[in-house]
Amino acid sequence: MHHGSAAGIEAQEPMADEQGSQYLTFLLNGEQYGVSILRVQEIRAWEAATRVPNTPAHMCGVVNLRGNIVPVYDLRRWFGLAALEYTRETVVIIVRTGSSADARSMGLVVESVSDVLALQDEQIGPTPRFDHSVPTQYLQGLATLEHGMLMLLDLDALARSNSDEGEPEAASPRA
Repeated sequence: MHHGSAAGIEAQEPMADEQGSQYLTFLLNGEQYGVSILRVQEIRAWEAATRVPNTPAHMCGVVNLRGNIVPVYDLRRWFGLAALEYTRETVVIIVRTGSSADARSMGLVVESVSDVLALQDEQIGPTPRFDHSVPTQYLQGLATLEHGMLMLLDLDALARSNSDEGEPEAASPRA
């Protein structure tokens, strides 16, 4: 089962890199995204979530994670991409958001997990400004890799936009 291979990624200890950080990378619509490995609680195979009435379309529902009720969101739908049928490759990355005082967990449904990458600070640049059609408020930066770019998600911005009121915020106002 796919879950077994995903668990191997979860078990890795983050390396103490002098000026760098480790990121769990995953695919979404053919693009590579990453989240800080320190925020990842676990990686689970997709299992049906309990749907909650009157929640946004990008919320799949909630799952019981060892006694904690965790909301699960489909990142494709959250970012306005066409929904995909879930397969054996589909995984849920359980991440922590907020500070230790108000930490919460949420699940992010992604197409597949790729790798754990160690990035040096100099590889990461700020998110460029695009026109209003590109919602960059959920990105904390872009990393340059040998084969393309890695978009680094801002998990706290995702969590904040969701707690304000269900639907994701509209992209930044036109300049």
